[in-house]
Amino acid sequence: MTEQAAGWGFLTNHARVLLAIARDSATRIRDLAVACHVTERTAQSIVTDLEQAGYLSRERDGRRTRYTLRLDGRLRHPAEAHLPITALLELFVGHDHVELTAPVSEGQDSTRGDPRQ
Repeated sequence: MTEQAAGWGFLTNHARVLLAIARDSATRIRDLAVACHVTERTAQSIVTDLEQAGYLSRERDGRRTRYTLRLDGRLRHPAEAHLPITALLELFVGHDHVELTAPVSEGQDSTRGDPRQ
């Protein structure tokens, strides 16, 4: 990383964790931490924040945790509050990945599965 880029970034750690989960819904906290360059404790805290805010849910699948993204959520900053999180996901994860999961109606979940299935 250059000295200029070390002071600030365009994405928050919360956005990075959300994007990493969008890429792999069965990722481990340890892998999230590595991918996002944060500690495991920070990754766990961010996942909890995202879950409490309604952006995702967690479900145990054997010894692993599988995450379900709530694609009907909106970005949080007032300047972008009109944009759905799918806009962010399409930009960074790819249009094809996001199309595999439709926005959720209230009371329903949309699972981010492996696009190769």
